[in-house]
Amino acid sequence: MRECLSIHVGQAGVQIGNACWELYCLEHGIQPDGRKPGDQSIGGGDDSFNTFFMETGSGKHVPRAVFVDLEPTVIDEVRTGTYRQLFHPEQLITGKEDAANNYARGHYTVGKEVIDLVMDRIRKLSDQCTGLQGFLVFHSFGGGTGSGFTSLLMERLSVDYGKKSKLEFSVYPAPQRKRTMSS
Repeated sequence: MRECLSIHVGQAGVQIGNACWELYCLEHGIQPDGRKPGDQSIGGGDDSFNTFFMETGSGKHVPRAVFVDLEPTVIDEVRTGTYRQLFHPEQLITGKEDAANNYARGHYTVGKEVIDLVMDRIRKLSDQCTGLQGFLVFHSFGGGTGSGFTSLLMERLSVDYGKKSKLEFSVYPAPQRKRTMSS
């Protein structure tokens, strides 16, 4: 099997992840609770969606994903949203205070407090893979978590997973545009 792990970091990464997993479920006929109606092949690893989903013993499909934010507000929306039963609670990681749009806080201070937990959860997911291909990392460059913590995470992924592919899907902030109204 060829598996990919998705990592959603910061407000932008988590919001993109929430939308992506909804679409993945719709695309593959997986309900918000992780069940696939009419699926009698529990444990069948031939399906293409097993690249992104792992199947539990009870036949539930769980995303191969970790959501990380240094403050809980946005991930709480995932915890209480339509797809709340799709994710295992250990996949939704939050800190207690945000990085305040500050790279240094995301990388050196607040981020350092959760990086070991995040790497442990990634390790647990990767241990369940038979042929891990790499990581899909969703984040922004604008916030402190998306920029600073993602930088720290990428460093650690490089150390722990060497030459595994690491694809970043990044949101880059645009300069403020002023519009002038003329009559």
